[in-house]
Amino acid sequence: MTTNTVQQSPWIRRFREAPQASVRLVCLPHAGGSATFFFPLAEELTPQVEVIAIQYPGRQDRYREPCVNDMTELVEQSLEALLPWTDRPLALLGHSMGATVAFEVARRMEAKGIVPRGLLASGRRAPTCAPGTGIAALDDHSLLAELELLHGTDARLFEDEELLGMVMPAIRSDYEALEGYRYQPGPALTCPVVALTGDNDRRVSLDQARAWSDVADTAFDLRVFGGGHFFLGEHTAEVADVVRGVLGC
Repeated sequence: MTTNTVQQSPWIRRFREAPQASVRLVCLPHAGGSATFFFPLAEELTPQVEVIAIQYPGRQDRYREPCVNDMTELVEQSLEALLPWTDRPLALLGHSMGATVAFEVARRMEAKGIVPRGLLASGRRAPTCAPGTGIAALDDHSLLAELELLHGTDARLFEDEELLGMVMPAIRSDYEALEGYRYQPGPALTCPVVALTGDNDRRVSLDQARAWSDVADTAFDLRVFGGGHFFLGEHTAEVADVVRGVLGC
């Protein structure tokens, strides 16, 4: 399959081509998030690293498509879209829900003999920890209040009913997928695992972030940044340095 054909996949966003880059970073967004969340990180890493991001259905240019509220389906479709991009070494970086998706994608890649350079799990408790529950069942007002507490949602969204109506299905669907996920024991990842977390994240404790070591067979590292659940947006340059270290560039 040619690169041009691959680029037409609705699941993949490449912000800028980096033909000289020998490695790629694959980014997977948080619940309710989109590929554009990672644009600042892509700007920081290009042209050393070619950055691509997964665009889940039901948001932005895919808002007319049905959302996927099943984690296994989300993982399998993400994997299918990514396989043509494994012609170069790559690492996976997922934020919040995206970290869980990235972990399951990495497991399936390794089962196929494709070993990523690393898994960077950002802002998410380890799969071996008890999952959070109850958020998907909240009414719209309570769900939005929860998102506002995480400081990951533009406050103007709460004032625009039309925009709110467009994004709420994706947010709710993502939380349904996340809360329906159950970790199935299996071989630990042979690639390095790096957990990234904010020191004031009300969703993820340091112990829950450190528990990512449970799914790492060889190398594990924990990086703690100042900030809450969306610390990544405040520490783009530092996160980019961690990525470079994992990718060896």
